[in-house]
Amino acid sequence: MKVLLDTNALMMPVQFRIDLFDELRSLLGRHEPLVLRDVVHELEGLARGSGNDAAAARAGLIFAERCTVVDDLSQAPSVDDRVAAYAVAGGCMVVTNDRRLRDTLLAVGVPVITLRNRKKLEILRG
Repeated sequence: MKVLLDTNALMMPVQFRIDLFDELRSLLGRHEPLVLRDVVHELEGLARGSGNDAAAARAGLIFAERCTVVDDLSQAPSVDDRVAAYAVAGGCMVVTNDRRLRDTLLAVGVPVITLRNRKKLEILRG
């Protein structure tokens, strides 16, 4: 199972003190974590700042190293739109806490893994 992680998914371990990859393994068993190169670039930009989000982004970059980095060839205007396009084309599940992205994905039938009660991951299906 291919699982695409968005920017805030890679920041969740620091923001919510969860072991993202252990949670994914418990939920899915064997899976292949993927991250778009554009997500890595977004994390790099956030990591240049200061504060909690920048620290979470720096950690997110380390977590991204545990994923296969893939290129998205769509010309979608935002990173979230590129995540959605890749998930649809590649038949991936997506890990996100972004409500707008989650709703977009569910509307087109892409399963979404999200954080429930700030503690556990759960799968939502449209």
